[in-house]
Amino acid sequence: MGGGMEVNKNKHIENWNAARENLELGFRWTRRNLALVGIFGIALPVLVYKGIVKEFHMQDMEAGRSPRKFL
Repeated sequence: MGGGMEVNKNKHIENWNAARENLELGFRWTRRNLALVGIFGIALPVLVYKGIVKEFHMQDMEAGRSPRKFL
């Protein structure tokens, strides 16, 4: 149907795709990786949760209600 439309492969994109597909084979746990997991995987979600709960408790106090229970 649409002959003569070959794809020109870009060497750099192909290398990047191969690296992405095999990322788990070359991954190493380092101090930096552990720190990033600790910050963005544990500390940041906990801080966001605490901030949201604090906001709800402040709204409850302003409305004269007892604070809601979370978790």
